[in-house]
Amino acid sequence: MYGCEWDDDTGVTEGFKQFGYDGEDFIAFDLNTLTWIATMPQALVTKHKWDSDKAFNEQNKHYLMQTCIEWLKKYLDYGKSTLKRTVPPSVSLLQKTPSSPVTCHATGFYPSGVMVFWQKDGHDEHEDVEHEETLPNDDGTFQKSTHLTVTPEEWTKNKYQCVVQVMGIMEDFIKVLTEPEIKTNWGKTNISFIPANTSDVGSNSSHNSAPKE
Repeated sequence: MYGCEWDDDTGVTEGFKQFGYDGEDFIAFDLNTLTWIATMPQALVTKHKWDSDKAFNEQNKHYLMQTCIEWLKKYLDYGKSTLKRTVPPSVSLLQKTPSSPVTCHATGFYPSGVMVFWQKDGHDEHEDVEHEETLPNDDGTFQKSTHLTVTPEEWTKNKYQCVVQVMGIMEDFIKVLTEPEIKTNWGKTNISFIPANTSDVGSNSSHNSAPKE
């Protein structure tokens, strides 16, 4: 493996080049000393041979600290519109039944770096809170849910709110826990009864039956 790293805030650059064998580290290049570090006895022969090739090591340094960094900056510039784009989340409060936890569901956001947490009276709530992992959506955005186990009596006494923070977006997205904000299916099922006309039923059934003699 070989490659380079660049911190665009501090300007610090790093480079690495290393070899492995049978799933284990074998030998690695030291940029500070321009020598090779053997991580197992079998690599010592290679280390001594490569250490003596000064031109080869200078070439490695030039590539890792200059050429690689230049290309890295170019790739970041080419992909800036995609790599640095941000998409705000859609936040909903969900509940399956009156006794189920209240779920704060954030979806459609980009990038994937996100924090979804509950607050009680302005302070972060850690008890009775369960976090799920961030999952990808089909359109390239992401979703994440966090559950809060709390009774309606508790949220009427205290102010509970879900806060969503997406990396790269300065604005916080907040949903205050109130009954009108909760999306649920319980208590909203309508069943309609239509009275049947026996004469109509009879006429329909005779239409589909064979004629009588």
